[in-house]
Amino acid sequence: MTIEDIGLRTEDKVEEAGSAEGCLLIPHSSLPDAAALQRVRWRCRRGLLELDIIFVRFIEAQYLQLSVEERQTFEELLDLPDNPLWDMVSGRKDAGSDAQAALLLKINIL
Repeated sequence: MTIEDIGLRTEDKVEEAGSAEGCLLIPHSSLPDAAALQRVRWRCRRGLLELDIIFVRFIEAQYLQLSVEERQTFEELLDLPDNPLWDMVSGRKDAGSDAQAALLLKINIL
């Protein structure tokens, strides 16, 4: 697969990111800068240890591979209080949207 096949121009900077399925090409402009990534890591520090553990693993393993829309959905999840968020992560409560449900599946795979 070439850069043109996935809708990128050759002028676009791309960065290779490894995944379990192989290497993905991610447009450099869609990756968060260091300050934004640090802010998300800080927001993942929660009052519940279980959420801390799950979110730290998720950030380290998959966050940079998320689309811009998935990152926005993750930010929405981080806006929730700990107990309702834990209920969603643990499957005791349904997600608020289809996008949240899809992201929670990715989070729970780890």
